[in-house]
Amino acid sequence: MAQQGRGSGSAPSVVVLSAALLLCVLLLHAQVAESAVFTVGDRDGWTFNTNTWTNGKRFKAGDVLVFKYDSTAHNVVAVNAAGYKGCSAPRGAKTYKSGNDRVTLARGTNYFICSIPGHCQSGMKIAVTAA
Repeated sequence: MAQQGRGSGSAPSVVVLSAALLLCVLLLHAQVAESAVFTVGDRDGWTFNTNTWTNGKRFKAGDVLVFKYDSTAHNVVAVNAAGYKGCSAPRGAKTYKSGNDRVTLARGTNYFICSIPGHCQSGMKIAVTAA
């Protein structure tokens, strides 16, 4: 019988470890691949009359909205249903001001407005329902 080399006993362990690592990489990739990225307002960006932008689109929790806008003229505020209806930002609401904001959707309805006076009333607001 031929004598086995020193490393031959660990070959199955390397195969199992490699398979486990590959599985982890595939699972992480699948998680990322499931999320979609949407630019609010498409080419026009976050601007007036974007409130109908969601029509015909399907969103999932974990999808990302990208708000592109002139940061000297607008902002994005995550609000609740009352803030959306009344075009008002409640105290402590998360305000984005970069002009290129990325927001991950939570399950349920996510509400966003521009809090610059008159902008929300002119249609600069969206309600996005994520399944």
